Amino acid sequence: MLTVETNRLGLRPGDWVLDLGCGEGRHCHGVHLEDGVNVVGLDMDEPSLRKAMAGVFELPPPEHPGACAFLKGDAYRLPFADGTFDAVICSEVLEHLDDYPAALAEIRRVLKSGGVFAPTVPRAWPETLCWKLAPGEGGYADQPGGHVRIFQEDTLRREIERLGYRFLGQHYAHGLHSPYWWLKCAFWSRQDDHPLIKAYHRFLVWDLMEKPALTRGLEAVAAPLMGKSVAFYFRKSAPKASGPS
Repeated sequence: MLTVETNRLGLRPGDWVLDLGCGEGRHCHGVHLEDGVNVVGLDMDEPSLRKAMAGVFELPPPEHPGACAFLKGDAYRLPFADGTFDAVICSEVLEHLDDYPAALAEIRRVLKSGGVFAPTVPRAWPETLCWKLAPGEGGYADQPGGHVRIFQEDTLRREIERLGYRFLGQHYAHGLHSPYWWLKCAFWSRQDDHPLIKAYHRFLVWDLMEKPALTRGLEAVAAPLMGKSVAFYFRKSAPKASGPS
């Protein structure tokens, strides 16, 4: 279940991709299936990194596999040289960071000129509803390592463009997941113990495993209307040539 559409990254054999805040590696695994593309996943959570690495061995091997590595690291101090990567994925991470502009600066530093940056964040209105349904102390927005802000997509887009990127496009994702989170927030005190939440979770797992045409059609309709996430695609502009002195 990928949020970023990897075909929009323009990847070629030999390219290097960073998945910043990779979690259990879903986007790393998707990129690793691309022939000859190398991917590095970076996260602060060691158990997630171990699961991500184990997941690589469950994938069908590509004909010409690239490298796939996982590192523990900090978004504010990326352990890579300037211009290392041809693409950077940062999916559902920025909303967790107290100083997200510092992370954006680091991403720009390690991305090559002409490289593609693909951030995703929770879409504003479904996220706002979650905050309202489970407010206050111990609520949806008051969890350790949880979401600390709601991004307005136009504002975030302009902010990234001002850093020296050209906007390529955007789309919404996970329309069928928004009702699940609204149910969780509406019955926050019971969480996954509520029968409606259990039933909807079984539906999502079935959809993920079976990928039936019916739910693919429902997702295609639901994502633009109530997709839980918005994914952006930007190209890093080349430095402006200095004029004659």
